[in-house]
Formats: sequence, structure tokens, C-alpha cells
Amino acid sequence: MGFSAITPPPRSQDSYETLLEFPDNRYLIALCGEYDRNLAQIEHKLSVHILHRGNQLAIVGTAEAQIQAQAVLNQLYTRLEQGKAMGMAEIEAAVRMADLGNAGVSVDEQLEMFAAGKYEIRTRKKQVEPRTEAQKAYVKALFENELAFGIGPAGTGKTYLAVAVGVTMLIGGHVDKIILSRPAVEAGERLGFLPGDMKEKVDPYMQPLYDALNDFLPAKQMQKLMEEKRIEIAPLAFMRGRTLSNAFVVLDEAQNATTMQMKMFLTRLGEGSRMVITGDRSQIDLPRGVPSGLQDAERILDGVKGISFNYFTAADVVRHPLVARIIEAYDRVDGAAG
Repeated sequence: MGFSAITPPPRSQDSYETLLEFPDNRYLIALCGEYDRNLAQIEHKLSVHILHRGNQLAIVGTAEAQIQAQAVLNQLYTRLEQGKAMGMAEIEAAVRMADLGNAGVSVDEQLEMFAAGKYEIRTRKKQVEPRTEAQKAYVKALFENELAFGIGPAGTGKTYLAVAVGVTMLIGGHVDKIILSRPAVEAGERLGFLPGDMKEKVDPYMQPLYDALNDFLPAKQMQKLMEEKRIEIAPLAFMRGRTLSNAFVVLDEAQNATTMQMKMFLTRLGEGSRMVITGDRSQIDLPRGVPSGLQDAERILDGVKGISFNYFTAADVVRHPLVARIIEAYDRVDGAAG
């Protein structure tokens, strides 16, 4: 992989040092970052000390911490060798993955899992990689199952990854169209009182889906595909009566679908299609007393062959780290109230 590790005898009962040798100083300099700021971030996250010595990095810390730091540094160096970008988000993701060591996962197994090439998602504008184990399992499920659920808090990439996979399948000719939908629950699905034509009425509720598509497709190509109806973005209520064949279909914010709406949507699945349902059970905006179709679907469809359920937690949040702490704080309050 372009690097080697040497582990000298332990400095003390609890402190160990590992030396990593890197053959290409260009990549090593990029790995360290300006004024070694990348190393400082890893040190802070994993409670180790990392010293830059020529073409070597010395990691000092407990046995567990230095093994985790070794895995992170090796993973990031490999990214640079492969010509991939490395920034704060990639460092954060690698550190999060290194925590698997606490679950008894060996370094070799971690490095194998870090090599996410099998689940890379290539679109017209960018390449997307799962950043957590939950995201990897989710992407795998999207490719392998005709119907997949992604359930968890905001910021965990549920919709983003689903749209990326949909674009990949459309580009690759595996499906003929992409259909993205959301319940317009804030307007009670009765949009007549809002100003403008129908597109102007529903676009504010669909904007997150447009944003995701814009990340993966050039503007002109996206506009052309939408004009040809090969990409459709529509409120959930507009799905009634349709049969969605040879399509990649995503229902976002599914916690705000009623049980009847969920059943209606699920039964739209046609030949050659794939369907993804994403939602966050902690953000249900339905009127009091109206059950969530997402929760009912979890209960009713549990164990049905061909359907996968993937769950995310605050540990999978890939937005600002503060978002994860906010979610955890709310979860603690909700748990205490329960």
C-alpha cells in the first residue's frame, strides 16, 4: 500500500510508539497538511502524539489509540496515492471508522473496509464514497435490493446517497428515469392557496432534492433530463395511480407520509424499478393522532424478502460535528422523557 509500520518496544506500561514509513514525501506532506494541521486534528480526536521525522511518522499513545491512528494515517495516505481529495471531512470520516477497533475489528480488517472502492458512486460531476460503516451497508443495500429503507437523523446522507446511486444507475442505463418525491406536509398537500403555478407551489418543498441532483449532474444535462421527463420531482400526492417501471424512485421525508400514502407509494413499484424510502422518526410533522406510514411500514414489512432496512445514528452524521452533538442531546432528553 506504499507504507510500512515498525513497532518498537513500549515506552511504558501504557504508552507505545509506532513508526510509519512513507515512500513518497509529496503525499506525506499533503497528509500532514500545512503546519501539520491534519496531524493535529488526528491527535485531538484519538488522544495520541504524532511526530514528523523525515519520511516517517511516529505515533505515541496507548496500544489501542496508536493502532487506530495507524489505520487512519494509512487510509488517508492511500487516498492521496489514488489521487483522491483529502480534507477535514475525510479526516473526520477516517477517524470515525477507526473507532471500529473498539468493537474488536483488526487493523487489517479496518483497512480492507476503508478501501471503499467497491461502493464508490461515480456521477457526472463527482465521485461519492460512503464515510461510515452504516453508509457503506446502506449503499450496498441500494445496489442489491429492489426496495430499501434508510432511517435515521438528519445529516447522515440517507437521501444524498440514494440520489447519487439513482444518478449512477441512470447514467449506466440500468433505469430509464429517476423519480424523487416528498410529502408536502407543511402545506397539507393542499397547495392551492400558495401563489404561482404548480411548479412554483411545490418547489420549496422539493428544493433539497434539486440540491442533491445539482451535486451530481451538470446544469444543462439536468435541465435536459427534466424536460425529457427522465428526472421527475413531485409531491407524494402526485404518485397516486401511476405504475413506476424501469425507474429509480426515492421517497424522502417518509416519516410525514400517512399509512395510506405509504401503502399507495409502495404499490407503485413496477417491473425493473428500484425504490428507496428515507426518513427520520424524530421529525414527524403529521397532525396529532395521525400515525406515520414509515413507522407502520417498519412493523409490517419486517422480514419481507427483498426489502432491506438500514439504520443511522448521530455517529453517522457527516455534516458539521456540532450537528451530531445536537442530535445526541435531543436523544438524551427524549430517552429521559420516555
